[in-house]
Amino acid sequence: MEGMRFCYGSAVRWRGTMRILASVLLVVVAVLDNAATQKPEDGPYRGKYIGKFNSYHHQASGDVYAVDEYTFLLIGFNYDGNGIDTFFWSGASNRPGPQGFIVPDEYGKTNILERYFNKDFTLRLPDNKKITEVKWLAVYDLNSQNNFADVYIPEDFEPPVPQKAGSLTAIAGGPMVSSDTIDILDSKTIRITDFSYDGKAGGQGAVHFWVGVGPSPSSKGSKVPDEMGYLDPIRAYDRETITLELPGDMTIFDIDWFSVYDVEARRDYGSILISDDLNVPPSLVRVTPHTESLPNCRQLHKDYRVSWEVFGPQITIQLAGNVQQDEYMSFGLSGSDSRSQMLGADVVVAFIDGHRGYAVDYNITSLAPCVQVLGQNKGVCRDDVVGGLDSYQLHTYNRENDINTITFRRTLISSDSGDKEFLLDRPMYVIWAMGRLDSNNEPTYHDVYPKRNVQIHFNTSEPVNDCFSFTSREANLKDVWERQQIFDRSVRAFTATLGPAGGKRGYQGITGHVSNGLAWYINGFLVPELWLRRGLTYSFLVRGGNNPHSPEFYHPLVITDEPHGGYDRLSDARQSEIRVLAGVEFTRRGRPKPIAAGPLCLARHPEGQDRRLDDNFATFKKFNRTLKWTCDSGDPAVLEITPNTSWPDVVYYNSFTHANMGWKIHIVDSYSQSARSHASAYSSFNHSIRLLLIASSFVVWTWALK
Repeated sequence: MEGMRFCYGSAVRWRGTMRILASVLLVVVAVLDNAATQKPEDGPYRGKYIGKFNSYHHQASGDVYAVDEYTFLLIGFNYDGNGIDTFFWSGASNRPGPQGFIVPDEYGKTNILERYFNKDFTLRLPDNKKITEVKWLAVYDLNSQNNFADVYIPEDFEPPVPQKAGSLTAIAGGPMVSSDTIDILDSKTIRITDFSYDGKAGGQGAVHFWVGVGPSPSSKGSKVPDEMGYLDPIRAYDRETITLELPGDMTIFDIDWFSVYDVEARRDYGSILISDDLNVPPSLVRVTPHTESLPNCRQLHKDYRVSWEVFGPQITIQLAGNVQQDEYMSFGLSGSDSRSQMLGADVVVAFIDGHRGYAVDYNITSLAPCVQVLGQNKGVCRDDVVGGLDSYQLHTYNRENDINTITFRRTLISSDSGDKEFLLDRPMYVIWAMGRLDSNNEPTYHDVYPKRNVQIHFNTSEPVNDCFSFTSREANLKDVWERQQIFDRSVRAFTATLGPAGGKRGYQGITGHVSNGLAWYINGFLVPELWLRRGLTYSFLVRGGNNPHSPEFYHPLVITDEPHGGYDRLSDARQSEIRVLAGVEFTRRGRPKPIAAGPLCLARHPEGQDRRLDDNFATFKKFNRTLKWTCDSGDPAVLEITPNTSWPDVVYYNSFTHANMGWKIHIVDSYSQSARSHASAYSSFNHSIRLLLIASSFVVWTWALK
């Protein structure tokens, strides 16, 4: 009986101990589960939480997250820097020791660690190793084989990876909408594969990418900028793969659904639901909060907003944009009362030049840079150049975190008859754009602008505000289109026509110059470099327009020693500094007169093709195949040149009237010499190095024989 009582009591105690142990294990599991998953409400989403560094020496401490399969994120990391041979160290052994490998620092270097104080940064495992292949990350000293701090990777740890979220299918009675897989790439980025939308929504066609909360799509949602950052109704798509970024500080954890949604009709045309517990990487997008000082705000583009306030007879306007230092922001009243139209518009061009801000009044009489036509300035001209007044008064300006903020004011009814009135009794059509400034701080052809109508009611009973924080990420610049060269001794004639400049991968990328939208096409190539031999005669058959009444399409060809062109727009002092080699003769009064103006032959985008998508073409050849050519009747103007020994080695073909339309002409004495010096520059360098090494070896060998 005593034995039985002992066994029974032991069993009871054992069961009690096991219950306690099970409870402890449940608590531990719960703690580990909480530690391994960061909830968005705990702060900015940083990925999946691994744990805190266990600190042993030299004040090494901090929190560790996994941001993807290969990358750790260290938050608030500290280390006093007093180790002798200390590195970030990782491995697959049970505990940190000599069996491991160096993890490069935040700069990708394997240098000995220096001091860190409360620093946030990422570490990427080398050689494409995955976090699931290691058991720990440590701060380890190889000299003393001493572990200063470590954190262990939980078993069965699942690092954040992009997640699949279904696909879009059309809803009966709506326009055609479809897609392949939708991927949630990170906490702010959605990629839609093979997306199609026929653009045939009813009514106003106010269809947007739309997100919100709740069981299904509804009108209580928010716009998502399209793949180019625009908030206009979306265009038609045909099996295109696009990447969208959630606006401002919104993340995937803030929404329950994504939809292609008609805001006017309040109809869902295709949607997916978003899971609550997506284990996705954190976004690398930088979010920059920006508080507007005026009560009304309208987000025009993810990188551009306008704010305003009407007080008495004046309106105060603030433009804020995520722009480069050489870029401008423009905004103004449309040239038409029935749609957004640039021709005839009254706009302000705002920019910051160094430490000074500008808000300049402009009038648009033609879609071209400001040029003189029969003694009058036409195009995008400052009001004070066309006989008007600069009506805008600059108030404040500031550049911070790459964001220009410029505030100015104007009376609702200007004293300048060329200015349009700001009406308060109804919405007004407006225009806006962003682009680069030329060397004279004049606006060039804009890169970012809307294709749809934009209306703003400047006098609302309640303030309106749909603005959100600016976001930016490292630019993923696409390769420039191939740089063409015409290097053929048998070619003595060149046909010069006009065509679109082709976006940032075209003229801008090839030459590094800002573009006015048009460029020379020589023998069908976009601004190729030409190679001409001294003493030979060449002919340019010019078809750049011969109507001097046209500010947009009058482009006589000139050749000078200056790279930008637009000779006619320059001051007398600047013209005197330029050597004109061909294309211009001077009157008795010393005024320049072009001699190579032929009938216009122009390539255009086909109807319906959006020039803002030019950079999506992988090559110039593919882009060129889409263009439609129209040529006026008549023989081309012929410009004959015979380069001689007085010509510089590099000259430039350009337009007489507009800047930045052409490129280089190389003047050589011999084609073979040029071929060797240009095409074999790298080989020549290597050849020189080889000769130097051979000579050095010969010297050493001779010295050894002595």
